[in-house]
Formats: sequence, structure tokens, C-alpha cells
Amino acid sequence: MRHRFHASGPLVAGGRVLLTGEEMHHARVTRLREGEEIEIFDGSGRSATGRIVTLGTSGWEVEIVADAPVRESPRKIVLAMAVINLERFELVLQKATELGVVEIVPLLTDRMEIRPERFAGKGDRWRKIIFEAVKQCGRAVVPTLAGNASLAAVLLRQGTKIIFDAGHPISPPNDLSDPLILLIGPEGGWSEEELNLAAASGARFEHLGPRRLRAETAAIVATTLIAARYGDLLEGPAEGGPVV
Repeated sequence: MRHRFHASGPLVAGGRVLLTGEEMHHARVTRLREGEEIEIFDGSGRSATGRIVTLGTSGWEVEIVADAPVRESPRKIVLAMAVINLERFELVLQKATELGVVEIVPLLTDRMEIRPERFAGKGDRWRKIIFEAVKQCGRAVVPTLAGNASLAAVLLRQGTKIIFDAGHPISPPNDLSDPLILLIGPEGGWSEEELNLAAASGARFEHLGPRRLRAETAAIVATTLIAARYGDLLEGPAEGGPVV
């Protein structure tokens, strides 16, 4: 895969965009030169192959030469994850982005072991982790980092809510509607009140096998399972749409 960079502005075939700021610095660090081809993405779903035209002091000019493959899942998957040990939570942010989620919701749950003041003000750091994962994995969409939310608030959202709990019977198959909202609890698990609330709201219950998984492992496995079952592995490789 070519080096990837983010650039604002329309990715129009034959047009040009500028790499500035940190993206220009990144291009310098990778020792790219005029005439080399790179991949450009706009963060909202469009990507293209570009050729470096000029190396200016305030910005590198890139000519758009072709479209690039679409690497997004055909299903919209949201991960609502209880905030856990911050290092492990940040691993989940990275891996969920690589696995194709469109939104990550930090959940405030009854049995979470970390106090909210511990992660107050972490939003910018978390968004940077998500952005760097997008660049690494070849996506063109930067997932949204939602504000902290309770389980009750997430259960009111539109879409199919899928809650993972090893002790609850699995729900029978039913029709799914996007987005698919995956609910992962903290290290201490869901409280009885939360499980009852989820059941009363019509959430679908799922298991992740016979072994007890760490919360971060459960989040990664659940996202992989749902993406494979309902999304990425159901269709062949997506072709890049035309750049217009």
C-alpha cells in the first residue's frame, strides 16, 4: 500500500490538493519526492491516488490521478464500549477502527472500575489514535468519537443493539437494521439492572464462546465477529468509485 495522507478539499480527477501541517511533515519524514505516487483520503469516505507535483515550503501540491479502492464495510457498525484501563481502552480504539467501525461510544456503566475524572480531557488524544489507525489501515472514513454515554442513552438510539454477555441466553435470529450497535461491558461485567434494561429495550444478546474474555479482547472479537458475519466477508473486494 502506498503512503497515505489526509487532505481537505474535493478529490477531483485532474485536480490538485495541498498537504500542509503535520501531513506535509509526515511526507518529508518518509523522504518522498516529486513524481512519487501516494494515496489521499478526505476522512469522509473518498480516497484517490495522487502524484506529488511540487514541494513548497507552506504545502506540498498533489495532483489527483486515479480513484483508490473502497475499504469500508457495507454495514454501519458502532462500538459502545465501557471505559476500562486507559491503555487497554486505547488499544480498542485502534483495533475497532482497523476493523471498520463508524463510531465509538465510551460507555459509563455501573461496574466500571475507572473514575470518569481519570479520562476527562482525553478526547483529543483518542481522536488522534483513531485518525492514525485510519491512515495505517487504508480507510477513507474517520470514525466518530461520541461523547460519554450511559447504557440507557445508547439503548434509545436507532438501529440494532447487540449486547454481549456470557451469562444470558442468546437471542433468536431477527432482522437487523443499521447501524449495528455493539455493547461491551467493563471488567466487572454488566449489572443485573443493565441486563434487565437491555432486555426490556429489545436488545439482542450474543455470546463470545465458553471462555471468559478480558473486556478489550471481547470488544475486538465482537467487532470482528459482527463485521465478518454481516459485513466485510459477505461481499467481494469493493472497487473504487469514480472520482468526479
